[in-house]
Amino acid sequence: MKLGQVTIKDIARELNVSTSTVSRALKDYPGISDDTKKKVKDLAEKLNYRPNAVALSLRKSKSFTIGVIIPEVVHFFFSTVISGIEEVAYANGYNVILCQTNEKLQRELSSIETMLDNQIDGLLVSFSKETENFDHFTRLMNQNFPIVFFDRVPDIENTVNVTVNDFNGAYEATKHLVDQGYKKIIHLAGPKTLTISKKRIDGYKAALQDHHLKQKPDWIIPCPIGTQQESYEITKSIFKNNKELPDGIFASNDIAAAGAMMAVKELGLKVPEDVGIVGFSNWQFSSMIDPPLSSVAQPGFEMGEKATEILLEIIEKKKEANWEPKTIVLETELLVRKSSKK
Repeated sequence: MKLGQVTIKDIARELNVSTSTVSRALKDYPGISDDTKKKVKDLAEKLNYRPNAVALSLRKSKSFTIGVIIPEVVHFFFSTVISGIEEVAYANGYNVILCQTNEKLQRELSSIETMLDNQIDGLLVSFSKETENFDHFTRLMNQNFPIVFFDRVPDIENTVNVTVNDFNGAYEATKHLVDQGYKKIIHLAGPKTLTISKKRIDGYKAALQDHHLKQKPDWIIPCPIGTQQESYEITKSIFKNNKELPDGIFASNDIAAAGAMMAVKELGLKVPEDVGIVGFSNWQFSSMIDPPLSSVAQPGFEMGEKATEILLEIIEKKKEANWEPKTIVLETELLVRKSSKK
């Protein structure tokens, strides 16, 4: 008899009891004597008995597996979210299947098919930048398939979402630059298809308005790819081709902020003396570059935990009440470092 291939029948035969007795003993059912329970459990441990996961899922109509679709694994924020997801999932006896889309809609669609082929019980989703039509999600939701969206909230009805307060994070970042004496602040904006980008623009604009600073539409510059090279080239162009030069930059992500910092320094300007810079997401490198980058920290681990808790609640209870649309909003924190502090 090979280890790992032991069944309830094997244990029952060894102890000369019924399979139902073994099953009840392993589950601590009442009516089974303590002596029998001990014998069954001791032998199960000795023979390295493990419940058959496939049979268990069939009996309970569950696979005890959830799917996670994210844009990028390498993104520091999403990696912290994954940690939170796995912490809660594994603690509750669930496995996790992870797919990344690399911000491509087609990969998102194929990832969903892969997940469904693996008979997942529910899905956690942060959709791609290319996703503007959400029919593939609404079809699943219409069949009462459990889905929780995190970070990126889709423009569809009756969704369950966990996100952060992007408006307030952007507001505090811009207000900080104003409080430090910067008056001409540009915003390197994220993809226009994402609600989080729109909320960060709104927060930026609100902070300028509340402090009676001039708002210039052309100082909200799309930086949709969000790479260091893209923001580097955009920032150099802004400083070379405008008579009125900015003295502050609020970027929608830390990578874009780092690219902007490279461009500013290459142009012979000093950070933060001439230009103050603030990013968003608090990537690990933010505190390591010169000067260290001020950034808006997002509670990624907490987001992963909360989204998974809600998803498992929907899966476990399967009550219509759990499908009531709701959005959990987590707060951000501005971390002030030398890139913006005069």
